[in-house]
Amino acid sequence: MRIYKEFLFEAAHYLPTAEPGTPNARIHGHSFRARVVIDGEPDAVTGYVFHFEELARAMADTQDALDHRLLNEVDGLASPTLERIAVWIWNSLANRVPGLAEVQVSRDSCGEGCVYAGPRATPRMAAE
Repeated sequence: MRIYKEFLFEAAHYLPTAEPGTPNARIHGHSFRARVVIDGEPDAVTGYVFHFEELARAMADTQDALDHRLLNEVDGLASPTLERIAVWIWNSLANRVPGLAEVQVSRDSCGEGCVYAGPRATPRMAAE
């Protein structure tokens, strides 16, 4: 079973790798939506996969670190593409949210988003 909780944040950014003079090379802002998805089985006693209040507490620091910020100044987001923002959110929650399965980041006004399902597992080498 999967559950999710969303948070919103408003932030500015620019893309250092964008062609000079293009809109993405200049500072501009977006309204972002982040969805955190947890995979698990409901507890036999509580019925919860993960309590939503606990999830909200875990997400609060992440939201605060991004909301009303210049994302380029956030440690680890020097070039804040949707892809990098999704990985950054994953990394900020991975040790706090058991069963973390997916982070989605979208800019609804642009109809754009990114879905990140965590780092790829490294294939095991066969025994020699």
